[in-house]
Amino acid sequence: MYYIITYDISDDRRLNKVRKILRKYLNWVQKSVFEGSLSDSQFHKCKMELESIIDKNQDSIYFYKISYNKALSKEILGIDNLTKLLEDNFI
Repeated sequence: MYYIITYDISDDRRLNKVRKILRKYLNWVQKSVFEGSLSDSQFHKCKMELESIIDKNQDSIYFYKISYNKALSKEILGIDNLTKLLEDNFI
């Protein structure tokens, strides 16, 4: 499955932990957006790790699941942050 995960984390310490977990599984495309393909087991493992970090009374994480690749169309207006991130890591 293809996932888009967005988040709003109120504490910087938890925010850094959430990003670290998501970077293990997905591509970081914008400040609070990750996307990529995951197996069911990878998704459940990632979700469990995130649940152990966040404060459910202050933070939120949204999981968008796209079942069919043909249903996904992506258009970028402006800079492609994934390309920029990759370039910045090589310089």
